[in-house]
This record gives sequence, structure tokens and C-alpha cells, in this order.
Amino acid sequence: MSLDIVKPAAPVLAGLVGLVVGSFLNVVVHRVPRGESIVFPGSHCPHCGRDLTWWENVPVLSWIGLRGRCFGCKTPISPRYPLVELMTGALFAASAMVYGLTPASLAVDGLCAVLVAVLFFDLDHLLIPDSFSLPCAIFAFAFSLAQHRALAGLESGVIAGGAFALVHLATRGRGMGFGDVKLAAAIGLGLPVASGIALIVVSFAVGAIVALPVVAAGSRGRRDALPFGPFLVTAAYLLVFAPALAFGPFDAYRRWMEARWLSP
Repeated sequence: MSLDIVKPAAPVLAGLVGLVVGSFLNVVVHRVPRGESIVFPGSHCPHCGRDLTWWENVPVLSWIGLRGRCFGCKTPISPRYPLVELMTGALFAASAMVYGLTPASLAVDGLCAVLVAVLFFDLDHLLIPDSFSLPCAIFAFAFSLAQHRALAGLESGVIAGGAFALVHLATRGRGMGFGDVKLAAAIGLGLPVASGIALIVVSFAVGAIVALPVVAAGSRGRRDALPFGPFLVTAAYLLVFAPALAFGPFDAYRRWMEARWLSP
């Protein structure tokens, strides 16, 4: 089959694969904190224990067809399940559109899938296990290798991990968990040096944008812990798929400074 025929359909096909991967990620996020195998037993309702049929395992469509309830016990099924599937499918489709049919795209798919799991796991448990950080590092460095910038990836990993390690040490772990340090270093392995630095700035900026309204609304106090992993994940997606958006404010500031100080 000619690549010219496959290329236009690549984002659609990648998106469908992403939906299936997202369904598996739901299993991972649900079972890992319980110490359960992610392979055995097969998919089943966590409430009544009934094994699911094939048509109950179709990503997104099954949830819609079942109206968000178990077919057996009628217990509500969280809308997070189709959300994870749709999010992963969209990320896989974006990877195919941005990076095409290349090894870089496959590495980005793996990285994005792991980061989806990190995002929801950290939201639930305020924890980023090494079992997530390690594959994140592998896929991120594979992305750097595919982009022919392995050395830059290593430097970026050291910069991002080092910066977060300093915050961890300065706050004695209260302002930054060590899981965040390892995740930052892992993500940094997939970025050029400038993006590794931007990862630090953008993640804190996203954190401030999200945290300030949450604290102001009173849903969390100033001393309540907020998971930082989702902010790192958001910054990583931005720098992998749309770095121009992340660097836009820096460029605007640079142009403003040049206009102010260098203009006659």
C-alpha cells in the first residue's frame, strides 16, 4: 500500500489506536494503586464483578450505549473512562498530524500515553510512581533520538530535574514531591534545551493559573497539597505539540524590551 494513500488517513487511524490505548490506561490507573495485575483478570465491573462482554469494551461507544451504567448492576460508570479514551485518541491523532509516519511519532504516542496515566493517577493519589516515570523517560529519550538531539535531551533532563530538585530541597519536600522531580527529569529527556527550561516556567505558570482560582474559591486552603504532575503534563503537551504557544510570551517580551531599549 502506497504511503501517499495512508498519510491522509494516518491521524484517523492513530486516533482509533489511541482510543484503545486509552481504554487500557483506564485499567492501569484503576488497578495499579490497588496492587492488582493490569492483565489478569480480564475487564470486569469493579462493583458486581461481572466479566464484561466485547461490546461493553468498545471505547467511548460502550459508555454511551450503556448510558454510563453497568449493564448488570446498573452502577454508574464514571465519565472519566470515555474522557481518558478521547483524550488519548486526540493526542495520538495530533502526533500523526505533527510528526507524520515516523519513529518520532511512535515515541510521542508512548510518551503521551504515559503522561495521561500520570495526570489522572496524580489527581487521585498525589503520587507519581516510578513505574510511570521510567517508561516516560524511555519514550522521551526515544523521541530525542528520533529527532537527532540525544545530547540536548540529556542536558534538558538534567536542567529540568535539577531545577525541581532544588525546589524539593528548599521546601524540604513540602512544596514539591520527589515524584515531580523525577517526572520533570524524564520529560526533559525528550526536549531540546530551550524547551527544557520552558518546561519549568510553563508548568509553574499553569500551576498558578489553576491554583489561584481554586484557593480563592475556598475549595482548597493554602496549605492543602495540590498535585503538580498535571501541570507538568500540560506543559509537556504544549512543548511537544505547540512550542510556539509556549515561547510566544517570551518572544513578545523580547520584542518589547528591544523596542524599549534599542529604539532610537
